Amino acid sequence: MQWIQNQTSTGRISSIENGADPREPRQPGKWDLRSLLSNSEVVAALGSGMLMLVAWLTSQWSEPLSVVLYVVSYAVGGWVKAKEGVETLLKERDLDVNLLMIAAAMGAAAIGYWNEGAMLIFIFALSGALESYTMERSRKDISSLMELQPETALRIEKGEMVSVSIGKLEIGDMILVKPGELIPADGKIYRGSSSVNQASITGESVPVDKVVGDEVFTGTLNGEGVLYIEVTQSAESTLFAKIIRLVEEAENEVPESQRFIKRFESIYARIVVMATVALIVLATPVLGWDWDTTFYKAMVFLVVASPCALVSSIMPAMLSAISNRARKGVLFKGGAHIENMARTAVVAFDKTGTLTLGTPEVTDFIAGEGWDRQELLGISASIERMSKHPLALAIVQSAEKEGALLQQVENGQSITGWGMQADVDGVTWKIGKSDILDEVAGDAQEITGSIEQDSLSESEENRQHWLSIRSTLESAGKTVSVILRGDSIAGMIALQDAVRPQAAMAVKQLQQLGIKVAMLTGDRKATAQVIAKQSGVDMVFSDLLPEDKVTHIKELRARYGHVVMVGDGVNDAPALATATVGIGMGVSGSGTALEVADAVLMNDNIDEIAGTVKVARRVQRIVKQNMIFAITVILTLITANFIEGVALPLGVIGHEGSTILVILNGLRLLRSKP
Repeated sequence: MQWIQNQTSTGRISSIENGADPREPRQPGKWDLRSLLSNSEVVAALGSGMLMLVAWLTSQWSEPLSVVLYVVSYAVGGWVKAKEGVETLLKERDLDVNLLMIAAAMGAAAIGYWNEGAMLIFIFALSGALESYTMERSRKDISSLMELQPETALRIEKGEMVSVSIGKLEIGDMILVKPGELIPADGKIYRGSSSVNQASITGESVPVDKVVGDEVFTGTLNGEGVLYIEVTQSAESTLFAKIIRLVEEAENEVPESQRFIKRFESIYARIVVMATVALIVLATPVLGWDWDTTFYKAMVFLVVASPCALVSSIMPAMLSAISNRARKGVLFKGGAHIENMARTAVVAFDKTGTLTLGTPEVTDFIAGEGWDRQELLGISASIERMSKHPLALAIVQSAEKEGALLQQVENGQSITGWGMQADVDGVTWKIGKSDILDEVAGDAQEITGSIEQDSLSESEENRQHWLSIRSTLESAGKTVSVILRGDSIAGMIALQDAVRPQAAMAVKQLQQLGIKVAMLTGDRKATAQVIAKQSGVDMVFSDLLPEDKVTHIKELRARYGHVVMVGDGVNDAPALATATVGIGMGVSGSGTALEVADAVLMNDNIDEIAGTVKVARRVQRIVKQNMIFAITVILTLITANFIEGVALPLGVIGHEGSTILVILNGLRLLRSKP
């Protein structure tokens, strides 16, 4: 058994056995005693319960000592909730359920029911601790690996390795990552190869082989090789930093249903207090009850009428769902978006980088008559290497793969919205969209930028020849660019973006849930139709500008209801913001798309969307179950208290027991599978 041990840049020791990282946290969602007892509220609640039990045993032989122990039990279990209630009262001038419970416990003690009051405090504190624990677990499941982000990096400066803070790393810096170390910055490998464990970012359990040119991310774990990496993102722009911002947003965002319950809680608490006071004042003269009976029933009413279970019906379930999805690489910015996800009627996908891989490849290179294919490919790549456009990069990669000779170019410039232009040996070359062939010769309409149809010197016969070739290529779902030498067509390049392997399955899974699937793309109709056929979407909208995507999202919302938009680019950001729920692609997506999105697919795994809808719908069902159950228990206990009378211990157990049950019902989602 081979172990590799090294001191990481954070100062911690890491141990790797057969590629596994022992620092990886325990599998989230499993209830283990250690994590439960690490929550201070849970410890306080259990301490309160133990003191209550000891006080009850002590009361058999020493009443004064038992009272002292009960007082300590009240303080230990009720301090946090009493503090929250008082803060709400003083800062917001409002009542909440915390003060109702503390008042009920004090009232029970006032008439000698110390044990019942302590039991109320204990169960109330325990239910609150469980809800707090749920929130903590949700936060940890999203950000448990944040602590593994390295603090320093080895930067290569003039041949020397210098340890610097990751905050000082700049784009273009060269860094060295040794075997078994955490990668300190987003970047590209420029020397070396290794397997990298990306579980902290993408959720993939199997390490991914990385070679020169591949991207790596902050917080991922290098395997057995030495990597030289060029930094491509500043510290605040890394995928890790984006995850941290997502977590912060998730903590602050609450669903509309929860906001309604909070408003309802405030009003309801006032009603309960007024009803309790009215009962104490009017029961003796109106109903003829004696003081002890009146006060006892009033305290029982105060306990059983409080909306604890109702208040706890929503957030534990929402937080559990957020935690559940986080373990599958789907990060939500808050429970509100889970709630909206449950109502999904349409999922609209951007095409490039979402339904497709977003990395086009040259599939056809057609040289015109009299041109040598290798020479023309070399000229094309020489011009395109000045551009960072994905199509241009694909052409350069194709030329490098085939060994085409690159040439010196001059006066290179981008023609906005069309393509590239440069001089080779004194001759002007242009490479760009084949739309230039669409206009009839002599038409003065400008196609794009400075490219006009009447600048071509092609005969109509030759133009029709190239149009025929383009039609054949586009009917196969390929994007076609034309190569111009001066004002004559020298050739054509066809490129194609492969459909994601899981795209068809992801679409089918959504359709099985009764959800319509649409595709929005700026590509030509012919190309879009081919991708739509391969992926199986229901609706296709092509030739779209960013504002057109927004228009279609609005139309889909008006026609079907709630719409989820999935995209990865800057041009998708307006549509993501317009949709009911916007989902960004975490690995391939732009920073703008991730900022605007309501949820992020950290591993770009679009087949998790259907599972997320299922979990969201399950949350909706559980919340309804919880609310119906909570209201039924409250009404039953109130009715029983006035008709037959309810013993305070039974009232405490019935009411607080229902609270714990609705929380546990919500916590089932921690381990739920779609």
